Amino acid sequence: MKITVTSLFVQDQEQALEFYSEKLGFVKKEDVPVGDYRWITLVSPEDQGGTELLLEPNVHPAAKEYQKKIFADGIPATMFGVADIHKEYKQLLEKGVKFTMEPTKAGEVTIAVFDDTCGNLIQIVQK
Repeated sequence: MKITVTSLFVQDQEQALEFYSEKLGFVKKEDVPVGDYRWITLVSPEDQGGTELLLEPNVHPAAKEYQKKIFADGIPATMFGVADIHKEYKQLLEKGVKFTMEPTKAGEVTIAVFDDTCGNLIQIVQK
């Protein structure tokens, strides 16, 4: 068994698609209309056959509440691995990404956290 798709609640699918593809460099894999919304998945350009990230609309009240509460508490919704966190941090800053935590050593890893503009905090980690 393996993880094929993981989802992330977003406030606006189009805005999220733009952020995750243009700012973070993910590649759109699926974009299929589903009623009022779309099934939009992205993959890492380094592993296009790997796990897909689903940009899921937060239209359900429980999804909105969950997203709002973890954001308010400063809890990242998900984590992405990077090879060089200081290089990634600098590149993302240059693209206008707003960080809530600069690269910080935490035991055996270094982490940083940014706002995805779609209702989530995202953590990047270098092991």
